[in-house]
Amino acid sequence: MAKKPNFYPVILAGGRGTRFWPLSRKKRAKQLLALDGKQTMIQQTVARLSPLAPAKRFWIITNEDLRPAIVKQLPRLPKAQVLAEPVGRNTAPAIGLAAFLLLRLDPDAVIGLFPSDHVISDEKRYRETVERGIEIAAAGANIVVLGIPPHREETGYGYIEAGGLYEGEALRVRRFTEKPNADTAAEFVAAGNYFWNSGMFLWSARTLADALNEHLPKTALVLQEIASRFGTPKFGATFRKLYPKCENISVDYALLEPRSAKGEMESNIFCLPADFGWNDLGSWTALHEHHVAKSTPPEGNLIDSSGAFILNARGNYVHAHSE
Repeated sequence: MAKKPNFYPVILAGGRGTRFWPLSRKKRAKQLLALDGKQTMIQQTVARLSPLAPAKRFWIITNEDLRPAIVKQLPRLPKAQVLAEPVGRNTAPAIGLAAFLLLRLDPDAVIGLFPSDHVISDEKRYRETVERGIEIAAAGANIVVLGIPPHREETGYGYIEAGGLYEGEALRVRRFTEKPNADTAAEFVAAGNYFWNSGMFLWSARTLADALNEHLPKTALVLQEIASRFGTPKFGATFRKLYPKCENISVDYALLEPRSAKGEMESNIFCLPADFGWNDLGSWTALHEHHVAKSTPPEGNLIDSSGAFILNARGNYVHAHSE
């Protein structure tokens, strides 16, 4: 029987708290809000991944403003594994640091990169998809992205062009395209072989570290130096001093685009179609549409407040938990 891969969820939980202003704030960003139930978004993210990994394997990458609240909301997670970036440097350095840390701690680590503030309706199917991705990631120098079947011409998401079938439902990836214009998005949806980029990826720590060394070598050296000090008294000072030297770049631009340029048969990037009720809840409008779709309130008015009176109103969302 094959050994089960050592899976480590790495959750990106930064942000400035602007999307859900005035409810969100600099120290209370979207992932710290309970927008879809009693748990906050980051609590939901950890809860749905918990059947796949013990608490000691979770890592959170956030910022100094949000770390205290995250530690408080997730008391079962090791505090040392809730890392606060001294400055924001986008997703490539954030996940890259996790890769070099985990490579030192567990050379067999398989990393899952997950946003902290998305909604997943079908958690069982979600975990099944993630488990399949872990298997592919552990099998070689493979990168797996979860692709959302598009149901509208969306210009706010990146797109994945899928190529030939790999194994089972997994597809080879031809290329990534960042946030196209409306006409291009319409072409992608009509083509039938494009998926929205969910921002959820799986890869071994070794594969990710090797990709960083190849495509982002200067930043990789900085991250290796920081990782080498983890668990020592010098880690905090080294992190604050060196991390600002990292390039400010997303994982899509830094790794996925140059890797996919090798061609679908050589890049070892695979897309798993992910039809599990995904929503990134990117705005008040999206949150309203999400709740209306679940509850179908009269005249489309969603009232999340007490003492409200509705008169000749349609399509409104009122969120006021206090005076």
